[in-house]
Amino acid sequence: MDKNICEKFKNVWEDFPDTLGSDGKYQFNSNKHFKTYCNNNTCDMPLEKINAGCLYLFDAFFKDSNLFKSVANSNINIVEYIMIWLSYMLSLKENNESHISTLQHFYKTDIKGGDKYSNPIVNISEYSSYKELIDTKCYFLSMNKSMITKLYDAFKLLCEMHIEYEKNKSNCTKCSEKAEAFVTKYNELNRDHNNIDESSYKQLLCTLSTDYDNFKNKCNNTQCCKSSPLPTIDKNITVKCSAQMSGDTSSSSIGNKLFIVLSIFVAIGIFLGISYKYSLFGFRKRFQKQKLREKIKNIKKRMNQ
Repeated sequence: MDKNICEKFKNVWEDFPDTLGSDGKYQFNSNKHFKTYCNNNTCDMPLEKINAGCLYLFDAFFKDSNLFKSVANSNINIVEYIMIWLSYMLSLKENNESHISTLQHFYKTDIKGGDKYSNPIVNISEYSSYKELIDTKCYFLSMNKSMITKLYDAFKLLCEMHIEYEKNKSNCTKCSEKAEAFVTKYNELNRDHNNIDESSYKQLLCTLSTDYDNFKNKCNNTQCCKSSPLPTIDKNITVKCSAQMSGDTSSSSIGNKLFIVLSIFVAIGIFLGISYKYSLFGFRKRFQKQKLREKIKNIKKRMNQ
């Protein structure tokens, strides 16, 4: 996760608020990002609005190979954040229209039933479509709804931290406040896992903790803010955290790999040098032994004469 990723979500939050209007309906403050995903550039129905927001996010990160690699950094864990947003938006109408709040219903009618999620991703062979990306995170279809709000709040705080940090790196008061709020929220989520036997939920905790740790390290490196350390995930969580492919971690990974490769070459060079030295030493010893044998033979010949 980084500022570029969070700004795409910020576009959605500003133009498609994550709260219902006074009339209890979903509202577009602006449809500039969404109208291309609506029939006749107009989304009137609730699911049409949510679908437009969802497609905008997928296009922003995964539309083609260029975006897939430059914006998303080939990190499909972003799909988890899109699905958290989608699940939360659907849950806003939970008390009024139960079918809207069901992610299974949206998946069946719009993702699986529509063609836009099945269109091929240009020049990407690993995943044929948005639907295939979503299917890698299909556990959202059966996730406990009570967890969605907490996950969404933690994710949004994490994004706000990135945006605040990049806006003013010298003043990190707001960043620190949001970091404390995130840690509090994460502590709640981390405690809740003891009562939930879902590996998918634990994987989401891994994604959140990894992205937060990356952010915290970036702040510490610039002496920006010293936020509360993120609690370590309990040992009884057996799911391994997926590697995050953010710009910072990927560059760090490249640096580590380069160091390892160079170390290997140095080790090989030293080994070959030692081998060469000992091979010369061995050659000299063999040569000396051969000369000694010849001398002994000559002495024996003289004695026999």
